[in-house]
Amino acid sequence: MTVTNDVVLAGGPRDGETVQAGGAGLLEIEVGGMIHRYIPTTKTRPADGAELPVYNYDGMVNPAGAEDGIEDAGRRMTSPLADES
Repeated sequence: MTVTNDVVLAGGPRDGETVQAGGAGLLEIEVGGMIHRYIPTTKTRPADGAELPVYNYDGMVNPAGAEDGIEDAGRRMTSPLADES
């Protein structure tokens, strides 16, 4: 029996592709200057003649970090559900 580290990506810009994950708990793949994240699931999917583990798309992040103007922490309001002790 051959052991492989291949996984199938589900969702995002690389939907349906197989990649080497090496058992990683988080895959980060650069596409078009942005980082696209994939996380492992308990599901499998047939691909390349085998049942491979599936990594679901978890969103996109800017590799430069937060950008100005996105959020002003000083103007953020406390949640109405927060404990007012």
